[in-house]
Amino acid sequence: MAVSLNHTIVPAIDHRAAARFFATVMGLEELPPAGADGHFAPVRVNEQLTLDFMTVPGAEGHHLAFDVDPDTFDAILARIRAAGIPYGSSPRDRTNGRIDHPLCPRGLFFADDSGNLYEVMSPA
Repeated sequence: MAVSLNHTIVPAIDHRAAARFFATVMGLEELPPAGADGHFAPVRVNEQLTLDFMTVPGAEGHHLAFDVDPDTFDAILARIRAAGIPYGSSPRDRTNGRIDHPLCPRGLFFADDSGNLYEVMSPA
């Protein structure tokens, strides 16, 4: 069997709010709470992977990067703009409103309230 990532824990100040924010921006499915007492707020990324948001005292943000097709990128960018979420073309300048990513034709970075930095990259 090949190795594949099944899930990863994403630290958050408020796990449900962070999961809702991420799922809404990315256009993904937010799953019902999981774990003992619903301490995980999972979001389905694809058939193999969920991000399980978990409230953590003093949460330190992670960097999560996603490859998407051009249509998905356009939809994510439209949702980010409609919600007024700051975004930028570099992890050092997350608020410049540009999508000229240094590693691909189009890409952007945006952050959540817990300091998680999301990177979205498109081949066109």
